[in-house]
Amino acid sequence: MHEWTFHSPEETMAFSELIAEYLQSDDVLTLSGDLGAGKTVFTKGLAKGLGIGEMVSSPTFTIVKEYKSGRLPLFHMDVYRISDEEDIGLEDYFDQEGVTVIEWAENIPSWLPDDYLNIEIEKLDEHSRKMTITSHGGRSESLLEEIVRDEHTRD
Repeated sequence: MHEWTFHSPEETMAFSELIAEYLQSDDVLTLSGDLGAGKTVFTKGLAKGLGIGEMVSSPTFTIVKEYKSGRLPLFHMDVYRISDEEDIGLEDYFDQEGVTVIEWAENIPSWLPDDYLNIEIEKLDEHSRKMTITSHGGRSESLLEEIVRDEHTRD
């Protein structure tokens, strides 16, 4: 587990762009945090880092938005209105040779793969956010180590 603090949406997006450099096919990232914490801002930076030129917005009412114009496809999910008991096949995206980002993944714990990176975003004030990243599995542990190593190298 590692923590970072960012003082603007631009800092958050720059950090998620950095994370995108290390993402591989079938990586899964879960995002948790209150409404307005910055989950979609994080995903916008991730998409930019993947080379996706399309406008990224929250998939709140569509559940899944697919962006396929980048280095890897990005499957952006919002499961705020979904419960763990429902089975609508979202887990099929986990092996689609892209990156899956799931907002509100705490609502569907039984659907999550064995290996994923959880990013918790806490709103500190209007512009500042604390980000806590926890790995779950071997691939996500390696990914987190790469992010931490690179972040320290860039300081």
